[in-house]
Amino acid sequence: MSNYFYDMLPKEELERLPYLPTMGKFVDWFTKEYADSPALSDQTNTITYKELGQRVARRRAFINGLGLPKGSHIAVFDRNSQDAIELYLAITSAGYVVMMLPAQLPEMALIGSCMKFDIAAIFVREEFMPLTAKLQNVKVLPAASIADTEAPSADIDPDSTAAIFFTGGTTGQPKGAVLTHRALMRGNYNTIFKPGPIIGQHRYIALLPLSHVFGAIAGLCGCFYSGNLMFTCEDMKATIGKLPVIRPTLLVIVPGICDILAGLCKMYGPQFLGSLKMIISGAANVPPRLTEVFSKMGVTFTFGYGLTETANLTSANADAITHPTSIGKIYPEQEAKIVDGELWVKGDNLFSGYYKDPEKTAEVLTPDGWLRTGDLCRFDEDGFLYITGRIKNLIILPNGENVSPEALEEPFYADSCVRDAMVKEEEVNGQPVIAVEVLPLMPAFEGKPFEEVEAYVNNLVAKINATLPTTHQIRKVTVRTEDFKRTGSMKVARV
Repeated sequence: MSNYFYDMLPKEELERLPYLPTMGKFVDWFTKEYADSPALSDQTNTITYKELGQRVARRRAFINGLGLPKGSHIAVFDRNSQDAIELYLAITSAGYVVMMLPAQLPEMALIGSCMKFDIAAIFVREEFMPLTAKLQNVKVLPAASIADTEAPSADIDPDSTAAIFFTGGTTGQPKGAVLTHRALMRGNYNTIFKPGPIIGQHRYIALLPLSHVFGAIAGLCGCFYSGNLMFTCEDMKATIGKLPVIRPTLLVIVPGICDILAGLCKMYGPQFLGSLKMIISGAANVPPRLTEVFSKMGVTFTFGYGLTETANLTSANADAITHPTSIGKIYPEQEAKIVDGELWVKGDNLFSGYYKDPEKTAEVLTPDGWLRTGDLCRFDEDGFLYITGRIKNLIILPNGENVSPEALEEPFYADSCVRDAMVKEEEVNGQPVIAVEVLPLMPAFEGKPFEEVEAYVNNLVAKINATLPTTHQIRKVTVRTEDFKRTGSMKVARV
């Protein structure tokens, strides 16, 4: 077995960080292990791990008092507040199934989600309460609800369901990915693998929504597994503006936020980042230019690859400088293989299926337990993994040959003046052609007329076309002045 991940941590820290099979054992463990260390702050008040554990125990007592059968589905409809974080930990450690709902969910989508996922109770932020008025057969409770007494963590079967997360990729209707405690905790455990010492070393901010598996696992539970301090975030824009005051040392963010930070650093200087030492980026394509930008400012930039269906973490790259286009190596305790160009993975981090959707589940899970990721990939001779495309996005040429849009997009992302690009099939004069839409990184063209921007992009396309077979060349170019439509994780939405 490769020591790539295990060698990242000091031996004495690795020995302190056990794999725990359930959320109940996890909460009990970090409450004792880091008892007196600061755990959670709203920028005004800070509580220790012992105090966090006590508050979670009081939340469990309140939830138990609802009289719901163990395993019932309980939703949280809130921003990334202290209430939401405590409820996430309490619901799962009490033996119920948590579903964190996106804060931007409109009324009808809220009603539909509660029906589709059999939500028995929902904890709601006060400002969102009007959206729940039409809910039927669901207990609606304030997110601030907490008992005066404590209740212990439940005795939980590791193979019982812990959480349901929305998933839908960049296209299609969102589905509910069911994660067991075993799977969720494998994802949580994988978060310990970072370069250098990690226990009690960092200050995080919960910038990514807890309704997204990246924010819940790599962000929240990654922080608590290593005994670090987490700052809540109820308003992302306002919180980013406070970075020089909060002074985080580690951020778990998507590339879109990385671009925002890079722009702010250009305006206000690198000191805007305060004490930032490390960025972990993912959930969307990570352009190599971001590695260069933040490395020059002394920030360790790492990224990886994962799916909601794999409890977020499948691979990670701690060598972004030397392998800027790789998504890293496969995490320990997983198997991986390439089948007809597609990455298949297997391990105890896999989801158990899409909720009430056996047909979609059967499309991606094989009878012998392999997950078809849908991603076209390759390994190099050193075991580093590279994504070359997405099966459902393939363009079929008139001669029957397949073209991967992602493969054609890669050289655009390698250019320091391009923020995003999307390759797709369009029609010109009634004939199908390969087209590209490019979103320039406008600060790179500061003070220049838009005609020069268009000329730069067209010249870039010409250079890329010169490396491609005639059949694969890009025949239509659009230079965007507005951002792409994006998914909740800020990926470019392929519509």
